[in-house]
Amino acid sequence: QFRFSDATEIVPYLYHLGITDIYASPYFKAKEGSPHGYDIVDHSQLNPEVGTEEEYDAMTDTLRQFGMGQILDVVPNHMCITGKDNRWWMDVLENGRSSLHNDFFDIEWDPVKDELKDKVLLPILGDQYGRVLENQEIRLSFEEGAFYVLYYDNKIPIRPQTYTLVLECGLTRLEEKLRNDDPHFMDFLSIITALKHLPSVTEDETERIMESIREKEVIKRRLASLCKDCPEIEAFILENIYLFNGAKGDPRSFDNLDKLLREQIYRLSYWQVATDEINYRRFFDINSLAAIRAEKPEVFLRTHDSIFRLIREGKVTGLRIDHPDG
Repeated sequence: QFRFSDATEIVPYLYHLGITDIYASPYFKAKEGSPHGYDIVDHSQLNPEVGTEEEYDAMTDTLRQFGMGQILDVVPNHMCITGKDNRWWMDVLENGRSSLHNDFFDIEWDPVKDELKDKVLLPILGDQYGRVLENQEIRLSFEEGAFYVLYYDNKIPIRPQTYTLVLECGLTRLEEKLRNDDPHFMDFLSIITALKHLPSVTEDETERIMESIREKEVIKRRLASLCKDCPEIEAFILENIYLFNGAKGDPRSFDNLDKLLREQIYRLSYWQVATDEINYRRFFDINSLAAIRAEKPEVFLRTHDSIFRLIREGKVTGLRIDHPDG
């Protein structure tokens, strides 16, 4: 509720009180609606809810005019992983051990529980998985050629290799609408073939990982373009999503969605099981805040680049480092 522009207005007042430096809680991009800014989702940009770059510059320019400094609170040891805006975490959930950001987080990919091997436990559900599923709180969606799982404000990517479970469901229905030699139908089958040839999410060869990153994005663009060009294919996919999302009172109608979820990098679970089963390092015992590996040079630089820039430009003159021992 207090933006850069609000701070700018009271700088003269603070100056006349004899204050030499202002102190700000974290203002890099945080989870939407954050009241404090400690749940960072992107260390590289300012929080748009607090203000724009121009408003920020106006504040720091005003401070400079009055000879005042600014101490910034920074959060270098964890990030918020709920919602949809943490690109690093979303990359891990989509691509698993072959994610370019796999090493940014402290994940135990070989935990004691065999069913969590190569998976990440996501204790975000408000009740037991089966109840939440049959209550239609977990939904499948399709946007711009990509599939996602929606759970309230969480938007979680579906592993591209498993798109085929949706695209091949009831394929004869599409065949009845389009001829086998229809170019759109042939392109649709080609996309399915390409998905089946994507490298595994446990791939550890750099060349194959880069191939997967490149090809999956090409496939998403092809699928999005095909849906725009062929209404029948878009309607077919949306019909399948409707079927996957099931019907209340019919437990078997959720079988397809359950099967799809079991093939993902993550396992959705009741939040209360986190203490016993969680396999990523948290900030204390807060499930929504995942610890990041700030001891790794690449992670340190990526999370501190904007901080160092603001210091070099003289806009920040001091730091309060939140939990340096983390």
